[in-house]
Amino acid sequence: MAARLMARTVRGVESILAEEIRQRGLGHVEHIGHREVWFRCADPGRNVLELRCADDVFLLASIVDGIGRCRADLSMLTKAVQALPLEPLLAIRERCGGLPGSCVEVSASFLGKRNYTRYDLEDAVGKPLARALGMRYHSRRGGVAPPAGGLAWRVTLADDRAVVGLRIAERPLHRRAYRRISTPGALHPPLAAAMVRLAAPSDGAVLLDPCCGVGTIPIEAAYVGRTISILGSDVNPTAVAAAATNGVGTGIRWSMADAGRLPVATGAVDLVVTNPPWDRQVPWSGVLARHPGRLWRELRRVLRPTGRAVLLLTDVEARLVGITEAGLVVRDRRPISLFGAHPEIVTVEVI
Repeated sequence: MAARLMARTVRGVESILAEEIRQRGLGHVEHIGHREVWFRCADPGRNVLELRCADDVFLLASIVDGIGRCRADLSMLTKAVQALPLEPLLAIRERCGGLPGSCVEVSASFLGKRNYTRYDLEDAVGKPLARALGMRYHSRRGGVAPPAGGLAWRVTLADDRAVVGLRIAERPLHRRAYRRISTPGALHPPLAAAMVRLAAPSDGAVLLDPCCGVGTIPIEAAYVGRTISILGSDVNPTAVAAAATNGVGTGIRWSMADAGRLPVATGAVDLVVTNPPWDRQVPWSGVLARHPGRLWRELRRVLRPTGRAVLLLTDVEARLVGITEAGLVVRDRRPISLFGAHPEIVTVEVI
């Protein structure tokens, strides 16, 4: 039973998600757009929920062109939704691991100015779907979160094209089951997974995150499907304890250590993947509070001559001098958009 699917992700890592879809053999990638990757799967199953770089995965239910900026244009969307083949969609969703729903909920977003709100857009889809399915429609207008166990639909509108999708899982994929403990500044898991994929660990590699926080990057590395040694360290003992709780059963080695003075032998690490403090939600501390540039010298010291580091950085231009002086060269820069911030994923290698 073939199906078209839509995976959503962080802005800027769409191509990484597309490559993951191809490598996992999940289907043919048809379209890479703003925070979206569409792919066609000949035999969809529960493995579509194993995507690590995806925030969420939906069945692509309808594509409606001609939706203008006037409220009256939403009637076109309502008619398209009324014509949806709901039974086959729900059958495919169940085959992929989706559970029966108790109500209908809709989350919508659009680009550009419109003469209607996101709630109008949600109602234009949610009300007819609820009637067709014989379920209650939960509107988001009142600011009340939808109840658990609903059928979650997603509507995105760009230019004059609306895309309607049905979420497969009960909750978004970015809400990882391992994340028992979180803290302000904790890295978004699909972004961590994308950074690990960019690092491309091979069997036998040693991977280090010297600013591990609650352990997101090392834990995502443990799911990469390679036999690698993973080290996670942080100067904050509370963070290390949280990481150990989140990463129970993964075999990751956790330690409390200052990223400006790492207890790691010179040339002992193949890959560094890390999200250094931005000095905003998470301030610099330890040696780096006084000498932030020590981070680059420590990374250069612990990396093997063939090593590389994948870093999530802000103010990249201001950091380039220190990176170069430490004996590292920038090989790749990927701007992203994350919760209103615009950092970059930067890949550096040993000169």
